[in-house]
Amino acid sequence: MGSQEKTRFERLARDNSPAIANYLRRRLYPLNSSDLDDLVEEVLIIVWRRIDNVPADAETAWIIGVARNVLQNARRKKNRATAFETALRPVMTESSAEDAVVADAAITEALMLLGPEEREILMLHFWDGLSSAQIAHILGTTENAAAVRLSRSLAQFRQHLLVDERP
Repeated sequence: MGSQEKTRFERLARDNSPAIANYLRRRLYPLNSSDLDDLVEEVLIIVWRRIDNVPADAETAWIIGVARNVLQNARRKKNRATAFETALRPVMTESSAEDAVVADAAITEALMLLGPEEREILMLHFWDGLSSAQIAHILGTTENAAAVRLSRSLAQFRQHLLVDERP
């Protein structure tokens, strides 16, 4: 690129950057405002690469056309990313049991009154749906010991819950 092209580009960038930014800002949705500078930069890169294609009698219009295409490409990219992320999310048809239990403050308070080991064994059984045998494997103990610990933890939990419910 010669000095004439460089000088022309600098003039185009200086004179048209506000128009490019305003055009994109008004049409930015669903993109974020943080994307604006990147989009203006991308438009100017295209103008730099195609400086010989910019018509002398319609410079601003041509550059706004480039901005329009850059914006459409950015929207398509955003839509593809959103569709991909949506496809990866698990479909929840109803609230999970954990959501319902945690939403109940009395249950949460009763759980917090338990020791960490008791709380963990209850969560392994009720939240994660593990059997006494599976819990025994996780804790490195016998199935009978895990069942006893689960029973005792549940009894403590019920006791805390009943204390909280009394007037």
